[in-house]
Amino acid sequence: MSPPASVGRLPAASNSEQVLLEAPPHEGARAVPPSDSDAADAIDRSFHAALARLTGGVSPAALALAFADWQLHLLASPGKQASLAGQAMQNAFQFVDSMVPRHATFQPWTVTRPLENDRRFSSSDWELPSFNLSAQAFLLTEQWWHSATTGIHGLSRSNAAIVDFALRQCLDTVAPTNFAIGNPEVLRKIMETGGGNFVYGLHNWIEDWQAVLAGSKLRSDQKFVVGKDVAVTPGKVVYRNELIELIQYSPTTPTVRPEPVLIVPAWIMKYYILDLSERNSLVRFLVENGFTVFMISWKNPTSEYRNFSLEDYRELGVDAAIAAINSLRPGQAIHAAGYCLGGTLLSIAAARLGRERPDCLRTVTLLAAQTDFTEAGELTLFINESQVAFLEDMMWRQGVLGTAQMAGAFQMLRTNDLLWSRVVRDYLVGERAVPSDLMSWNADATRMPYQMHSDYLRRLFLDNDLAEGRYQADGKPVALSDLHMPMFVVGTLRDHVSPWKSTYKINLLAHADITFVLASGGHNAGIVAPPGEQGHSYQVLSKKAQDPYLGADEWIERAPSHEGSWWTEWTRFLAVHSGQPVPALLPASAQREDGPLADAPGAYVLEQ
Repeated sequence: MSPPASVGRLPAASNSEQVLLEAPPHEGARAVPPSDSDAADAIDRSFHAALARLTGGVSPAALALAFADWQLHLLASPGKQASLAGQAMQNAFQFVDSMVPRHATFQPWTVTRPLENDRRFSSSDWELPSFNLSAQAFLLTEQWWHSATTGIHGLSRSNAAIVDFALRQCLDTVAPTNFAIGNPEVLRKIMETGGGNFVYGLHNWIEDWQAVLAGSKLRSDQKFVVGKDVAVTPGKVVYRNELIELIQYSPTTPTVRPEPVLIVPAWIMKYYILDLSERNSLVRFLVENGFTVFMISWKNPTSEYRNFSLEDYRELGVDAAIAAINSLRPGQAIHAAGYCLGGTLLSIAAARLGRERPDCLRTVTLLAAQTDFTEAGELTLFINESQVAFLEDMMWRQGVLGTAQMAGAFQMLRTNDLLWSRVVRDYLVGERAVPSDLMSWNADATRMPYQMHSDYLRRLFLDNDLAEGRYQADGKPVALSDLHMPMFVVGTLRDHVSPWKSTYKINLLAHADITFVLASGGHNAGIVAPPGEQGHSYQVLSKKAQDPYLGADEWIERAPSHEGSWWTEWTRFLAVHSGQPVPALLPASAQREDGPLADAPGAYVLEQ
């Protein structure tokens, strides 16, 4: 099957670059930006866009409404006020009592201790008396403010979560770990270096600000070069349109499974999260296990792409890639896999194909991907009508959601890990973290078009159209119950972007045999879990389409645990649903006289 005329064609080779499959320019988007003819609307949008530059894209109105809701309900709850006063007195009494010596040696963490995922106080120096008491006082304060924002009768859960999140950000700013005089690790470094750590820290700070002002990456994020240190699995770009490049990787085994694997990454990230260094490349692992792998590499859009919609991403992304693979591997069903938002888009495309071409996809794999957004984690704190409208006005002015806004949003979700710990290490301790391929990838941010991101926020997060049957593709409703092919779904235990219980909801929506895997780690580290690397584990349990539904809490009790990487579980799943191995073929472009578009990793991934 050849790619549809509106998606791909076979043009003649250019002077400097030879072409296998290249698509004509997109002939326009469906969505039209708001008209500037309405002067009042344009003034409001411009004002909001200017304000967003000062607030980092956070809507002041949404924040004010949440705090007003909290304060009014707290004022009208004398019982809650009395409970908070009692808790404050009890905390004070316990804290003072802990300072009374009862043992020959000081006993740390007698009143409270950090949560398991709070690594700020993990150093043994924090068990020294003065520093430990300081840490406990801070943790008690955090707990009290959390109690003050939760459990208030009548308070909206979403507003309570916003207030709790905002106050936690404020408290994290004044944590004792962030100050030289209150951080024993910094004080120890001062004694070791005679204060030289501050000289090194100042040098790091100046170096970072020079990079920021120049609009370039921080020096510590430049250690891994795309195509040289990461994204190095050999392959060819075999198809290109204005939104994607499709990479086919070269086989390394004499035989391969006949069904190709198509991977759809999210466009909020560069695809090479799945093809990092040789030791932790999922792509290389699949190739070495006898699979023909295709990867979508998304264009990093500029303001010219402002009107590209979510439907354009489906048609020019997933649908175009499937059509191209069908033309290169006629008659072969595809193992399709999607990561994060790429998995959401794949589920839309797969449900549509499940109705129209049920034999097109052999299996569907969703990696940390949500299809129901009612419990979509802390990202939903930024998703309400006021916040979405504010972001739309900011993007309307820019044409895209910029890399700074994207990176800032994820930093806000994990300020301790992604912001304050780095500030302390780089500027107070005066040491740079050992560069890693994952950190370098994390700094390689992308932009998102105005219309697409608006569709994504409104139709998926705000209105939950996909799970509730209102999402339309090609003018027809998409029903996830049309997913009948075997599915392999991976959630990660500490995922702050796609909570595993949210990804698990596919069991309520799809009418398919589903193997669900719960991997250790978070949204990225839980997916990039190569075999042989220590610390990985997972639980797995399969169900048939006709089996009764098993709740998430019951599932985690029943599912057996395994040490090691879930990657091996996935290759076993793919092998079970694949044909017998056949002789391996080089990427299709290598067999043509006109040659490939480019070698992997292609051109789009290099765009900044």
